[in-house]
Amino acid sequence: MKEFELKYGCNPNQKPAKIFMEDGKELPIEILCGRPGFINFLDAFNSWQLVKELKEATGMPCATSFKHVSPTSAAVGLPLSDALKKACFVDDIEGLDNSPLACAYARARGTDRMSSFGDWIALSDVCDTTTANIIKREVSDGIIAPGYTDEALEILKTKKKGNYNIVKIDADYVPAEIERKQVYGITFEQGRNNFKIDKALLENIVTANKDMPESAVRDLIISLITLKYTQSNSVCYAYDGQAIGVGAGQQSRIHCTRLAGNKADIWHLRQHPKVLALPFLSTLGRPDRDNTIDVYISEQSEDVLADGNWQNYFTEQPAPLTAEEKKEYLASITGVSVGSDAFFPFGDNIERARRSGVTYVAEPGGSIRDENVIETCNKYNMVMAFTGMRLFHH
Repeated sequence: MKEFELKYGCNPNQKPAKIFMEDGKELPIEILCGRPGFINFLDAFNSWQLVKELKEATGMPCATSFKHVSPTSAAVGLPLSDALKKACFVDDIEGLDNSPLACAYARARGTDRMSSFGDWIALSDVCDTTTANIIKREVSDGIIAPGYTDEALEILKTKKKGNYNIVKIDADYVPAEIERKQVYGITFEQGRNNFKIDKALLENIVTANKDMPESAVRDLIISLITLKYTQSNSVCYAYDGQAIGVGAGQQSRIHCTRLAGNKADIWHLRQHPKVLALPFLSTLGRPDRDNTIDVYISEQSEDVLADGNWQNYFTEQPAPLTAEEKKEYLASITGVSVGSDAFFPFGDNIERARRSGVTYVAEPGGSIRDENVIETCNKYNMVMAFTGMRLFHH
């Protein structure tokens, strides 16, 4: 297949639309089910690059959940704790502990479930049955992977009445070194961003504390590779083998840090004992549970807890999760990593990151206020590496 005609472009009025290889060669994909659209393919090819690079950097199976050409999360295939399984709605999945790939997607989908609703999925490895069973019951637009077992493919083909978008990509495909795009009829050309992100990138530690364990190195690599494929400006918090908060596409760096930090806080709070014990009605669907948890954790909890409201969601009225309880729970968290796709211009970013349990930081450096940022890290005994490399993505 040398080209594929699309129903339309970004919007229904943008016709004609297609994908094709400029050199006339075959496309490196097979469409096994469905008819992906323009935005689907933007998500597919960006998300595939992320998991391919993350697998090469960590040696572990990995997955990502994409929405509007940015990851909601990315994760490697570490086992999930019982609390995390419940928070991610996968505590009933048989064989989860035996499938690192399924663990990776459970983490990626479970990080920011509100944003992941209707996601595009990318898997670094052949999709197995366990992973397919998780995907089967989630609202998702499509998936890209280097392959699918026969059983997994049949499971996925049952989604959307047989119209679920399933794409197989050639894992050995290497894109051209030069890439082009058009804006307003004008062609832009640049070399592909083939910059390698690995452990060596984190060797320039500029803080007094230089103790960076392997778990933090892994999490910072996950954070930085996630940022490489996130619409800029962007900041990413990571913990326990996964991105837990992505702040994408903000004009101000501090707004990225706040947005990503708020998402990281929600990820932690979803594992609070009170949240895990919420007595949901058995008839309440998964998306409605996500929304209810989000409101329960927020300052608008009365919307689901007040008399006349709680009966729509719960079998009995839950006790609120108070501001003091949330503050105490979040204050106990440490060891979180944060990466930024460009330098932090002020120490306020570090102050905000600290409130979400950040201990390890990676950013390019190069600001005229680098000393202020370093001093702020030193004040809290954080470890910060200057990578020397900006990771803008547009």
